[in-house]
Amino acid sequence: MANKRNLKKEINFVCSELFAECIAVSTYTKRPDSGDNVNALLKSILRLHSDYIMRVSHPEPGMAAKKYYRVLVDSFNKDINNVVDEIGNML
Repeated sequence: MANKRNLKKEINFVCSELFAECIAVSTYTKRPDSGDNVNALLKSILRLHSDYIMRVSHPEPGMAAKKYYRVLVDSFNKDINNVVDEIGNML
């Protein structure tokens, strides 16, 4: 991690790409029951985005910065992989 600004840019980029991918999959997949799933997935992407942006802006006190941001990036990657798997299951 170079700095907070770059980390926030990466979070914004990844979340916006996932949001667009989810919209594209829902548009090109014509399943009648997928409407509620798509809405729930889009909401979870938005919650994920706002949660991680807030966590970057306000780190936990008493924890070493390097360790905090390493844990933050690892948990972000894990959550993103879960969202990607859910998008894959929509196909």
